[in-house]
Amino acid sequence: MNKTAREAAALAAGVRGLLDGLDGVECVLCPPFTSLRAVREALSGSRIGLGAQNVHWEASGAFTGEISAPMLVEESCAYVIVGHSERRQYFGETDETVNRRARAALAAGLKPIVCVGETLAEREAGATFVVVERQVRQGLAGLSAADWDRVVIAYEPVWAIGTGRTATAAQAQEVHARIRGLLRELAGAAAERIRIQYGGSVKADNAAELFGQPDIDGGLIGGASLQAETFAAICRAAV
Repeated sequence: MNKTAREAAALAAGVRGLLDGLDGVECVLCPPFTSLRAVREALSGSRIGLGAQNVHWEASGAFTGEISAPMLVEESCAYVIVGHSERRQYFGETDETVNRRARAALAAGLKPIVCVGETLAEREAGATFVVVERQVRQGLAGLSAADWDRVVIAYEPVWAIGTGRTATAAQAQEVHARIRGLLRELAGAAAERIRIQYGGSVKADNAAELFGQPDIDGGLIGGASLQAETFAAICRAAV
């Protein structure tokens, strides 16, 4: 929940200017709903994509405060974040509602970025793999073979978000590898093509090491995306 529409457009324009001509990485900006149109206009004609931060599972109805997939499609969104840890922590998201939102996004032609990750208490209890496997299985239940090629997974250890603590590259890779193995069971050959992003205090100075891991395919960037120069540096590290 950052940036007014005017501020978001200025940030998007700054990112665009810094990333113009950058090859080898896909970049997507996911502003608040009120800034989608302004950011879309700021990015018009560029290769930077547009995404949203959440979506409801119904196309319309008595769900005050929610946004539907058709509304996002009309604003030219290609991606939507689903099940972010903050949505789970503060707004009651469950694996079931994450699944419903992801499937609604896919049905409308959007690519869901489905977030999974454990809390500090869960990690300290040795439950990381149990929690993440449950979230992947239940959050992505019922997908068709074609759906798997349009899904992105983001592993975000909740204990490393906004805390200044970052999972080491080895810790992140360990969980990403476990997710990849689970995807081989669930999605078959598509598992090798599914992007698994890391989202836990990614910064310009740790991005290259994180992205260099074999099963880390990119980042879901939070606070570091609020400054164009920092975000652009992370994108360049991905290349």
